[in-house]
Amino acid sequence: MRKSSKKHTRPTRKLGLPPGSLIHIGEIKTEKTSISLIEFDAHGLTETRFDSIEASRSYQPTREKLWLNVYGLHDPAVMAEIGRRFKLHPLVQEDALNTQQRPKSDEYADYLFIVARCFDFVSETRSLTSDQVSIVLGRNFVLTFQERASGAFEAVRERLRAEHGAMRTHGVDYLAYALLDTLVDRYFVALDDLSDMAEDLEDAALTRPNPSLLAEINRVKHEALTLRRAVWPLREILNMLARADNGFFTADTRLYLRDIYDHTVHVLESLESVRDMLADLLDIYLSSVSNRLNTEVRILTVLTTLFMPATLIAGIFGMNFHTMPLLDDNEGFWLALAMMLGAATVMAAAFWRRNWLNTR
Repeated sequence: MRKSSKKHTRPTRKLGLPPGSLIHIGEIKTEKTSISLIEFDAHGLTETRFDSIEASRSYQPTREKLWLNVYGLHDPAVMAEIGRRFKLHPLVQEDALNTQQRPKSDEYADYLFIVARCFDFVSETRSLTSDQVSIVLGRNFVLTFQERASGAFEAVRERLRAEHGAMRTHGVDYLAYALLDTLVDRYFVALDDLSDMAEDLEDAALTRPNPSLLAEINRVKHEALTLRRAVWPLREILNMLARADNGFFTADTRLYLRDIYDHTVHVLESLESVRDMLADLLDIYLSSVSNRLNTEVRILTVLTTLFMPATLIAGIFGMNFHTMPLLDDNEGFWLALAMMLGAATVMAAAFWRRNWLNTR
């Protein structure tokens, strides 16, 4: 098995440690942690980037609402500082550092903690990549923690930067909704890519079935299952948030959350169709391989049958008798070959009349 060159930290590092221990679990996808801050209100917007924890400690917000985003989760010191500034529970910090979390939502007294996953399609390898995204929604702030700079939320930033955009006038709950909506929209993109790959595999299964195709079908099935595992619990989370009156989402924003919920249901229904197609592909592949095997066996059987008269004639003339017809005849050899060829020709004509030589 080929070893991966990417760095991982394993869950076994937490064995014996108390709950809330800040240890990164998962793959390290970026070398350096970066922090960006967007402060906004109805009157303007300010963007700030921090290169170190020390630079962030002395900073004081200047606007009413803020969005703090972190790229790279392998440095527990950064998470500890953010947890101190925003008074995050140690379990929240621990879950944000564990990038193998199942999508979920936890409600605390002053904030809401949501874990979801973001998907990207890599055209070079024709595969999906999955990153964990943690969102903390407070009364006047939103915190997002991402494994790497994927550009998933760039459209939301552009909407905030728009001078006459409506996002600045809304509360931070609308910003959290916009982030969740962006993640669900990317599920549609991932679903379209899976559908395209499934259709390509279907064409290949009908024309050129081979062992590598079987491995590709299983790989796409695994990616479809990974996407389903991310969407299914998120659907339940959105349904709960759209119905719960917990004070973190206003009544107007909960209407938008219902719309995202409908989108997740659509994704799951379409994903089931893709999974059914992939399951049918296995049957198509096995049928194609079986048909090819039957064709090859039939061809070999026909060839063997055609040579059986020649084997019989050669066996008869190879018997150890002193007196046999044609044995002393100068034309005996050519007569034996003519009988062999004539028998094979007659049998080939009979096979052709019965359509046994057709390989289609």
